Amino acid sequence: MSGSWISQGERELWQRRAAAELAAILGACQDLPVIAWTVGPAGSVLVGRVSGLAPAARVREVFGAWRRALALEDYREHQMSGGIVWLCAASRRHQVKVRLTANVFEDRG
Repeated sequence: MSGSWISQGERELWQRRAAAELAAILGACQDLPVIAWTVGPAGSVLVGRVSGLAPAARVREVFGAWRRALALEDYREHQMSGGIVWLCAASRRHQVKVRLTANVFEDRG
């Protein structure tokens, strides 16, 4: 079999590259709030998730701080059902696709 087969070694390289980028990000952004990070299983992908369990303004503040710190340019905001807004920003850093997401539960006052 040839062509589209991806070896275990390639997958490991991708994950090591993404993990190294995460270490660099965390080292450079020590003053930012802690968020959840996931290293993707295929490709050099790193996803940061801002918890949506905080008040909407705080979620947006944390998302914005991380977005600016990482210089993430591809920004999108989608209105979902039930008053939820999904935020996403992405960019490529050192051969790693870095994405940042958050679910904002808009305050209903």
